[in-house]
Amino acid sequence: MPHEVIMPALGMAQDSGVIVAWLKSPGDEVKAGDALMEVETDKATMEVEAAHDGFLADVRAAEGATVPVGQIVALIAETADGAGEAPAPAARTEDGPKPDDEGALPEGHQVIMPALGMAQDSGIVVAWLKDAGEPVAEGDALLEVETDKATMEVEADRAGYLAAILAEERDDVPVGQVIAVISAEAPATPVRRAMSAAPAPARQEAATAQPDAAPDKGAERPAPPAPRPKGPATAAAPAGRILASPKARRLAAEEGLDLARLAAAGYPQPFHVADLETLRALPKSAAPAAAPAGGEVGVISAEIDAAAYDDFRAWLATATDTPPGGPHLLAAFAAGAMRAALGAEGTLTIAAGALGAPAAMDDADLAPLSAVPAPSEASPALILRDLTGTALTAVKPAAAPVPQLTVTRRGDTLALHLAHDAAALPEEAALALVAGLADRLSEPLRHLL
Repeated sequence: MPHEVIMPALGMAQDSGVIVAWLKSPGDEVKAGDALMEVETDKATMEVEAAHDGFLADVRAAEGATVPVGQIVALIAETADGAGEAPAPAARTEDGPKPDDEGALPEGHQVIMPALGMAQDSGIVVAWLKDAGEPVAEGDALLEVETDKATMEVEADRAGYLAAILAEERDDVPVGQVIAVISAEAPATPVRRAMSAAPAPARQEAATAQPDAAPDKGAERPAPPAPRPKGPATAAAPAGRILASPKARRLAAEEGLDLARLAAAGYPQPFHVADLETLRALPKSAAPAAAPAGGEVGVISAEIDAAAYDDFRAWLATATDTPPGGPHLLAAFAAGAMRAALGAEGTLTIAAGALGAPAAMDDADLAPLSAVPAPSEASPALILRDLTGTALTAVKPAAAPVPQLTVTRRGDTLALHLAHDAAALPEEAALALVAGLADRLSEPLRHLL
């Protein structure tokens, strides 16, 4: 079955992109990760990569065309049959028909489901952070959206009033579909409904926009689920990844709170900022055993999907004349995570490298990413080794008078390993450091200082 190539949202406030150039021709063979086209927004020009192997076919937008986010621009087919030339782009009107005209929606700016990843075709509404009718300022967080790779907040790109909410929690919404309306004036009657309650013509339009997608499941979906329970559902121990909003993860890391304790107590995921009050109120677990004498080393590990970090490095390579190397870039994120974990405000020195002797640098998180910080003579607070380009999977030193962090890679997964002595770095700070770095690498654009 052919795979759709859609116009991605390269920024939260983006509603369209201009195709600068096609880097593959119809009928060309492509591999996952190959650059397909260059897309220009009002902020940057980036390459969009193929998410599947196959042949570029059915190119639907020519170079220079302005394409709405979420619209199909080409297909990746299993064979080269059916490939053709790109049609001339149709003229696009800025004030096109509203998809819910029959639903008597308030007039205003439409908020669409953004594409938070190159291969994403839908997003799940986790929670609305504003209610229908509330005033919003530009930059306010409107809702949380979950994809198969991350949970992120979507911000308002203009001020006004949230006049209509068109998708409820747990609705799975196609990229590009309207999920809210921000009006300039306070609405007399705010609208709030689930995606399944949209008028039939609007649902039909969404279905025809994705001909190869499964039939719309919204019409069969029952009413939105009941509110999240306030108490624990079960006492089962957590398994797998902890789901939480980026803001909740950041605040928990800053305060040294372990979100796994909420999951272990049976509270439902994903966790939000309000759940941190519950976490603070949980009874403290038994005090950990005293740190072993003799400099024994403890190791804290984490694994994350590398897609967002890879996309960020690709963007950085196009945005700067001299893109930084892996150790320096990782040192910048590690320094930010360590500064937050320790509450450090002064100079922070990190020694970073690969297999050779690491080079010390001051305040890598505060320097521009396009410039490598000057070498430092100060003693490092952290040694970081970027082993992503080697076959090594982990390093556990015999002693750790200075915490040592290694980053390894296996396929599309990055693994973080922090070896530390509790006397040099307390366990709560070590946990916060690893959790904070994992968050930054999972969502690099949201954690730049």
